Amino acid sequence: MSEFFYLLPLLIVLGGGIVIMLLGALEKLSVKSCSIFAILCLVVAELFQIASIGKLYSVEIYPQIFNGMLIADSFSGYFSFLLIMGAILTILIGQHYFFMRGHFKGEFFALMLFSVFGMMVLVQATELITAFIALEISSIGVYAMIGYQKSYKERVEAAYKYLVLGSLAGIFFLLGAALIYAGAGTTHLEQLYQHVLSHLWSELGLVALGGTMILVTFLFKIAAFPFQSWAIDVYDGSPLPVTGFMATTFKIAIFGFMLRVMLVDFDAIKSVWNTLLIGVIIFTLVYGTLMALTQSAIKRMLAASSIVHTGYLLIAFLSSDVIGSNAASSIIFYQIAYFLSAAGAFGLLSYIITDDKLRLTYNDFKGFAIYHPYMAASMSIFMLSLAGIPSTIGFIGKFYIFSGAIQAGYTILAVLGIVATFISVYYYFKLIAMMYFYPSPTITSVPVYRGITPKVIAGLALAIIWGGIGDVDFIIDLANIAYNSLFIP
Repeated sequence: MSEFFYLLPLLIVLGGGIVIMLLGALEKLSVKSCSIFAILCLVVAELFQIASIGKLYSVEIYPQIFNGMLIADSFSGYFSFLLIMGAILTILIGQHYFFMRGHFKGEFFALMLFSVFGMMVLVQATELITAFIALEISSIGVYAMIGYQKSYKERVEAAYKYLVLGSLAGIFFLLGAALIYAGAGTTHLEQLYQHVLSHLWSELGLVALGGTMILVTFLFKIAAFPFQSWAIDVYDGSPLPVTGFMATTFKIAIFGFMLRVMLVDFDAIKSVWNTLLIGVIIFTLVYGTLMALTQSAIKRMLAASSIVHTGYLLIAFLSSDVIGSNAASSIIFYQIAYFLSAAGAFGLLSYIITDDKLRLTYNDFKGFAIYHPYMAASMSIFMLSLAGIPSTIGFIGKFYIFSGAIQAGYTILAVLGIVATFISVYYYFKLIAMMYFYPSPTITSVPVYRGITPKVIAGLALAIIWGGIGDVDFIIDLANIAYNSLFIP
């Protein structure tokens, strides 16, 4: 396949965003038309991406133009597939939320496409400054989507908080890139890899320090301790579809880039961060668990629990130092499991909420199963998967992570993760109990089976069950192919 073929998904997503932005400014398209056009662009890009899924390849994209800054390989193709699918499901599952509110215009979907474009460039980047630009493109789109409903002060506050703190985290990335350039004379990952291999540890001080700065940005973006304080407030203040998009799709992109950097380019020195990461994982799991236990609002509980799931992913990330392929596969698989579960939960909340000023609490779900049994069943499946209960894809994902951690010698972290999982049963099952075992419902006006949103929710619930009881080895196989492509000369 030609280099242009691998570049097409990027161009389609970017072109779709530009078209929607221009037509949105002229008010030529309705919100429904813009959302349909955005989905069509994403679907076409996904079709081109699917054509290369399952193939082992690594192609430098137009080196005479981009000077080795972008690469198309099985790894980036797999992550791009997930990113595009994440955007498609976010728009589909948020259809009712978007249409029922007059705030959303065509520009919102342009912002989402631009953000996805930045994420796709990020997982294809093989040069640090290119990666920084891609990270900022995707982040700016998210900032704007958070504060898009500017008539609600919670949205503006969340956007401003994330903008300020996110920009500060970006400064750490730039500082890290500058230190790496000072120490290695390059910001290209391949050249950096050769530099690390050809020098003694005593000569890599600036490179290690620069890598630490980049790691700080990484930990901030995924809401790991001690950079997690923004997550609950920002997630809570964001529109529900955007919250789901941030908690799932955006994290996939961040992990995609960091896996490329840590598994290959910093492989020879990444052990220097092991002690730091162990501490980060412990505090991330403990903090996230405690915060999730104390929340009364469902949205804030899901936001706090996302911090716990970040801790699970970091366990696999740390294990990659010993069992590279298996750990990388575990991360990719668990991201799919968490995406299906979290996207479904946030999507269902966005579907049933009728007033932006309403904060859905546990008590609001009392008796929900009596009036809306299918919605309650779907939400129960999402909670069961997030809790890692057998027969769901969430259980399989956690099994891979914890067994991999034990294999890598991190038994204590695996035990801590299992303990956090047992504790999570309380705050996830509490919602299930409210829906099925308590009377006096306060939600009675849910427009069940209206539009495509409930169908997507049901599809996600079925996918979670199938992932728990069906044959999902092909996902691991694809993840292994993606991993192996990183080492193609």
